[in-house]
Amino acid sequence: MIKTIDPKTSNNLDLYTLMSTAIAPRPICFASTVDKEGNVNLSPFSFFNMFSSSPPVMVFSPSRSGRDNSLKHTHQNVIEVPEVVINVVNHAMAEQMSLSSTAYDKGVNEFVKAGFTEVPSVKVKPPRVGEAPVSFECKVLEVVELAQTPGAGNLVIAQVEMIHVDDAYYTDGVLDTEKLDLVGRMGGNWYIRAIKESLFEIPKPIRTHGIGVDALPKGIRESEVLTGNNLGRLGNLEMVPSAKEIKAIVEKQEVQNATKVELHTWAKQLLEEGNTVKAMAYLLFAEGL
Repeated sequence: MIKTIDPKTSNNLDLYTLMSTAIAPRPICFASTVDKEGNVNLSPFSFFNMFSSSPPVMVFSPSRSGRDNSLKHTHQNVIEVPEVVINVVNHAMAEQMSLSSTAYDKGVNEFVKAGFTEVPSVKVKPPRVGEAPVSFECKVLEVVELAQTPGAGNLVIAQVEMIHVDDAYYTDGVLDTEKLDLVGRMGGNWYIRAIKESLFEIPKPIRTHGIGVDALPKGIRESEVLTGNNLGRLGNLEMVPSAKEIKAIVEKQEVQNATKVELHTWAKQLLEEGNTVKAMAYLLFAEGL
């Protein structure tokens, strides 16, 4: 049974809770800013992502308070001084990052409160977080106020002017996802950690044209063993194995004597191991092709 909800008839807290739980995990923009007096502010925002690489542009949203409609200090600061450093958050700094989200009075330096190291930036006034694996110095291009009601977002569009990356997170000259150990925001008090056990790879059809799920034989598409993910991986193949390739793959007697369910089960395991061509051969053999 599907529950259908009209956002216009939902209260702000319920809507925020539903959306922030369903739309996750979200990357975290750990934003350092300064006001016109030079007071430093540091605060995390999970309404955030990158939207362009040329030019390099990121957008994050410090929303109005759902309780009293007040503006975040970060929002006020980027209006006064249109610059921000967006620091990336990994697991080693997650608890300190969370502490910095406390609603301290304006003028309180969250670097000090959370125990982070201020490092001077090169092109902008706000300092960067020394403990962050990656930091992006940005100029604020525009601030778009979506509304003036409690909970309304304010899109801060920021163009990257300088990037700082800790060498410890490189492997063979490439930024290493496993080493980064990033965290993402979930709903409520929940976060997620991008450790190796949580990571999986999917071959991306960027320069290739997969045959598509619709090109698979009906018996494969309607398999009671294979999952939607399995079918998606099969559909990503550029071409099916030839009759000669299938014959070579299924030549073992145990394969020749296997039932259709057994072949589908073995194919599923092969797909989960990344052996897509062999899995396809087993499935096509099961179909008598």
